[in-house]
Amino acid sequence: MTFLLVIIFLALVFDFINGFHDAANAIATIVSTKVLTPFKAVVWAASFNFLAFFIAKYIIGEFGIANTVSKTVFAEYVTLPVILSGLIAAIIWNLLTWRLGIPSSSSHTLIGGFAGAAIAASGINAIHLGVIGFIAMFIILAPLIGFFVGLMMSALVIRIAMNARPHAADKWFRRTQLASSALLSIGHGLNDSQKVMGIIAAAIISYNVTAVDVPEWLHLTDIKDVKDWTAFACFFAIALGTMAGGWRIMKTMGRGITKITSLEGCCAETSAAITLFITEILKVPVSTTHVITGSIIGVGALKRLSAVRWGVTRSLLWAWILTIPVSALLSMSIYMVVKFVLSIFNLI
Repeated sequence: MTFLLVIIFLALVFDFINGFHDAANAIATIVSTKVLTPFKAVVWAASFNFLAFFIAKYIIGEFGIANTVSKTVFAEYVTLPVILSGLIAAIIWNLLTWRLGIPSSSSHTLIGGFAGAAIAASGINAIHLGVIGFIAMFIILAPLIGFFVGLMMSALVIRIAMNARPHAADKWFRRTQLASSALLSIGHGLNDSQKVMGIIAAAIISYNVTAVDVPEWLHLTDIKDVKDWTAFACFFAIALGTMAGGWRIMKTMGRGITKITSLEGCCAETSAAITLFITEILKVPVSTTHVITGSIIGVGALKRLSAVRWGVTRSLLWAWILTIPVSALLSMSIYMVVKFVLSIFNLI
């Protein structure tokens, strides 16, 4: 059981890192437009990250994204060493991209790490290519959806507010940004917390296959029956991580792509939140980073295409494309090390 508890702990560590790695997604625009101070912004975002747990549990009634993530590797090939290796790779890549200020996808890092370790252990047949391909498709679709929703929403709002006095409009949109950033934080919590839930559930199900005298709190045979403590811990960990902040990435998201006003910030956040709610319904684990970036670009492009710093955008796109394969390769190497260490202590 010790091995399983270590994996659960590392999964929650990853969830915490995911929180501060992706904190900028929900608060970059609200800080860059000076609606809230950085400290107040992270507390605001973290509160709504955690509120997402109650929405998923009592309103939506299921954790569909967690189920999708757990199915990226066929159940018969899921082992604790595979999950451990995937988590270590995901943590390393997340910390590296955070240190470099690159808003990469924590979601695709985790999926790449999980799949890569499974391939190293059992070959390409271990992974569900259909599920991974579906998830990978949204590397392109998620920011595109965010782009077009942001573009259309910004155009609509500007048309509605075109006769308003600039000072009054700015004051109103600054207040509205509180609501739009809250919606985005709820979407972030709903989407990202469930990815770690899927990994923890896969580990517990794998443990139950061979263990005897499993305690009640670890009984699990299907992701749909995941225990409340698992969901609660994942949502709580990401909320704590969000409170830890993510200032390096926030600088890129808030000012590096395009300069935005409170009106544009409100439109970008609302567009990203709508996109995340759509993917929640579709049970697709997408990147909050990709979605908000696409929305910010869409809002900025409405002014003029030159308003978007396309050099920064191209760098982000390369980071997104490389995340899954790099994470997979890293986890393959880590699996070999983990397997060697465990064999020394006769643990496998």
